[in-house]
Amino acid sequence: AADEEFPNQLTSAGLTRDAGVVYAIGRLVIFAPTGSPLVVDERLQGLSRLLQAGRVTRFAIANPDVAPYGRAAEAVLRNHGLWDAIRPRLVMGDTIAQAAQFATTGNAVGGLIAYSLVTEPGVADRGRYALIPQTDHAPLRQRMVLLKRATPIVEQFYAYVQGAAARTVLIKNGYEVPQ
Repeated sequence: AADEEFPNQLTSAGLTRDAGVVYAIGRLVIFAPTGSPLVVDERLQGLSRLLQAGRVTRFAIANPDVAPYGRAAEAVLRNHGLWDAIRPRLVMGDTIAQAAQFATTGNAVGGLIAYSLVTEPGVADRGRYALIPQTDHAPLRQRMVLLKRATPIVEQFYAYVQGAAARTVLIKNGYEVPQ
């Protein structure tokens, strides 16, 4: 899961073998599609200036009510004092992938989206991005659990995701991995 809430609920319900493991930590970026007037920077100063100039038409995030990356995006915007001003201009995806579609296709001046999505082929070359400092939001810890009824092939996959080969893939695709 992209957060720890759902796996923890499964564990609390007694459906898992144990509490599971954090296998990756997600990161947020601010992204502006090619041609956007948004200047991307980790402190969101470009977004602040664009808002003050009245030039933010739409800005994409995942819905904070249902998506962990949306909650992180809201925290970042609040921490930078931009939430109230930008809220009427937000387009919210049901998922972080949908928010990334809005941000990367030019349907918004930009967005706060997952770093892992901008590392995908054909996305990073659609615009510019800057990593958001992890101190600007709660960690995006991604936890997996093994259900009690898991089959041997699922057990193998669970072990694989914790191994060196999978960790290399995760890092290459924009995630941090716990030590």
